[in-house]
Amino acid sequence: MISKKSSLMVGVSGIRGIVGETLTPEVISCFGAAFGTYMNSGRVVVGRDTRVSGPMIKHLILGSLTAAGCEVIDLGIVTTPTCSLMAKEFKAAGAVIITGSHNPVEWNALKFLKTGGLFLNEKEGLRLLEIYNNGVFKQARWDGLRTEREDSSGAEKHLKKILANIDVKLIRKKRFKVTLDSCNGAGSLITQLLLKELGCQVIPINCKPDGLFPHNPEPISANLQELCKKVKTTGSDAGFAQDPDADRLAIIDSNGRYIGEEYSVALAADYLLKNTNNATVVVNMSTSMALDDIAKKHKARLVRTKVGEVHVAERMIAEKALIGGEGNGGVMWPQIHPVRDSLAGISLTLQNMAENNKTITELAAALPAYYIVKEKISCNPKNVKTVMTEIKKFYSNEKVETIDGITITGDKTRISVRPSNTEPIFRIFAESDSLKKSEDIAQNIKKIMTGILKKLAD
Repeated sequence: MISKKSSLMVGVSGIRGIVGETLTPEVISCFGAAFGTYMNSGRVVVGRDTRVSGPMIKHLILGSLTAAGCEVIDLGIVTTPTCSLMAKEFKAAGAVIITGSHNPVEWNALKFLKTGGLFLNEKEGLRLLEIYNNGVFKQARWDGLRTEREDSSGAEKHLKKILANIDVKLIRKKRFKVTLDSCNGAGSLITQLLLKELGCQVIPINCKPDGLFPHNPEPISANLQELCKKVKTTGSDAGFAQDPDADRLAIIDSNGRYIGEEYSVALAADYLLKNTNNATVVVNMSTSMALDDIAKKHKARLVRTKVGEVHVAERMIAEKALIGGEGNGGVMWPQIHPVRDSLAGISLTLQNMAENNKTITELAAALPAYYIVKEKISCNPKNVKTVMTEIKKFYSNEKVETIDGITITGDKTRISVRPSNTEPIFRIFAESDSLKKSEDIAQNIKKIMTGILKKLAD
């Protein structure tokens, strides 16, 4: 069995690993050179989150891209959506984002974007991996080396784009009190600036961008108890939590209750669909059934894709979708840019509250009530195909979809099992209209999978 600490996770959109173990200077430099080769020595923007390993990795990436003949623009510390937006702003051939996302501090990663600021899709990612594995990279001569420059305008341009698409005056009138937990990540400063522009009284916790995470950075309930308590004790109207690269958003209501990452996208979709006819919403297969009900209520069309931001983004563009996202708190509003963006999610949430004169509690209560239980189980990657086949056989009499992993849908119930793109595990999502039922479903599927894996190990 492969443990996290012994594996370098290599996927079509990037690589992820433990710094100093599997994510080594050699690996980083070679992937940078491969990407520079794939970009055909074009313009590449580079941004990073606040992790302490970020500067080291950045210098390796800048050097390898420059050596491949690329024109490099160093954005410094920026959120992932900011970097994506700036790739489009600079008409860059692509971008590299140095971020371990929601993983613990010892992890870091390279995420690769293409022209237009979208992540590489499967075909493009496989081409990059082919270049990396071949080990033959472009090398510019001394007279072919291009400029490397710094640009710190990302936050300003990102905020300007968001503020131009919401009713700033309306939100300012409400003078919301907001508690913010950015996990000392890339969202720490830019999000405070956004909230202040919107007339909010900001109570920041864990907003020192030093990359020393005060808690596990994944914005789930277990990791946000400090934020929940702070919202309640300060009488805040809302609490917002981000992961270190600020592409994911979790929301806390005024009672200090974690309402779930799923509601970030659900609230945004419900709000925008109210004033739009015949709209399309795009989400992935792991996003709550609440989106099906919301789309039906507003006579909108819901399209589901494989898990992976690029799958949602490309389908949103093709369908000219109004809104989309992923159930991990990834709100994707194409009016800004079709990528996961916690700042866009925060802005839409505050405008929803202001326009409807309702609290987060009231807005969330009006949405369909589903309960999702998430589990995971370790698995050697070489056994993934066999496990999936066995699960499909087990549920052969049910409605089974294989768009991404396996999804079994019943009456007000849904089970999703898929191999992770970032870790050597299976992710299990059990959803129903009852928490107890969801817990039972999750434990049952986990028991079934444990049995399958035990047989494979014998």
